[in-house]
Amino acid sequence: MLRKLFIGTALATSFAFSAHAADVKEVQMLHWWTSGGEAAALNVLKQDLAKEGYAWKDVPVAGGGGDAAMTALKAMVAAGNYPTASQMLGYTVLDYAAAGVMGDLTETAKKEGWDKSVPAALQKFSVYDGKWVAAPVNVHSVNWLWINKAVMDKIGGTEPKTFDDFVALLDKAKAAGVIPLALGGQNWQEATMFDSVVLSTGGPEFYKKAMNDLDEESLKSDTMKKSFDNLAKLVTYVDPNFSGRDWNLATAMVIKGDALVQVMGDWAKGEFHAANKTPGTDFLCYRFPGTDGSVIYNSDMFGMFNVPDDRKAAQVALATATLSKSFQSAFNVVKGSVPARTDVPDTDFDACGKKGIADLKKANEGGTLFGSLAQGYGAPPAVANAYKDVVSKFVHGQIKTSDEAVTELVKAIDDAK
Repeated sequence: MLRKLFIGTALATSFAFSAHAADVKEVQMLHWWTSGGEAAALNVLKQDLAKEGYAWKDVPVAGGGGDAAMTALKAMVAAGNYPTASQMLGYTVLDYAAAGVMGDLTETAKKEGWDKSVPAALQKFSVYDGKWVAAPVNVHSVNWLWINKAVMDKIGGTEPKTFDDFVALLDKAKAAGVIPLALGGQNWQEATMFDSVVLSTGGPEFYKKAMNDLDEESLKSDTMKKSFDNLAKLVTYVDPNFSGRDWNLATAMVIKGDALVQVMGDWAKGEFHAANKTPGTDFLCYRFPGTDGSVIYNSDMFGMFNVPDDRKAAQVALATATLSKSFQSAFNVVKGSVPARTDVPDTDFDACGKKGIADLKKANEGGTLFGSLAQGYGAPPAVANAYKDVVSKFVHGQIKTSDEAVTELVKAIDDAK
């Protein structure tokens, strides 16, 4: 699929790189980390590489889901202008690897012992045909609630353990005149929240069958209809101005106390961190009700392209720095995620980070670590895009009922396979 894009006429792009960097001690990075918390986290890597004498050529493409960045990347690769590395998500890495445009980090991986420290779930997406083609940066999980503690105290709320508890909590916020649920009306945000709703509604086994195995009986089941019913209920607690809102602006609503809660991946914690907020004092982090014990994950990866020899040293330096224990701790403390290797201590992490690390370990060992369909780890991009499209149409009223949503979802996924 990608190969067809590369053979055709190169798309016009303003993000072109020189095929041979004038200065080989330069790292060229395409990414979509443009919010305050994300930029602060990326700065950790820039500083690490600067110590080794590498200049940083930043190519940011705004858009929290990464779709705009991936469009820019397709254009660059089609034109033969490969970046040193690009932020990428699971199945996209494998697509580019299958198209034969990725580099080979295997020698570095062996030297650094990545096969022993990186979880198998991540190696599935960073290794292709026996070769390491990407360096995992972190492990994010999406089934979180982020709550403003002052608002929670004001309404006398307690941690919701079930979906019904969550609805009751949102009702309390609504009665107090606070926006109950902060949401950005973009398809990836809506689908990310729906990931958690499906896990909460159907449980771990159902989530795996429907969202990772794409089992048709599960996708068209009454449980999936109930999941859409529950999503529809949550949407009634969103303010009318949510359409098109960026995710970090929704997070800011919670930080400021304009809204009680956001359902979002743990990159949201990076925004609280950037605003000098402390868990337990200023905000609360809970697993989405009914999902404790399971983790829906995604992982940012730095996909490494097949660059000319004079740029490979910079690539190795970037990969080595990315998976160093010191960087894994320092970066993920700021980003809100947890390390992409299992031997990094949780010493420097706050209470939410420590919970995230413990939850990941438990889910990894217990078989309840599941790829996020919305975030590119549940199924290939075409399927994920079909899923996001159906969920978004349902949220915005273009698909009217849960029965229709299930029918459309089954058809869209089948067409995308």
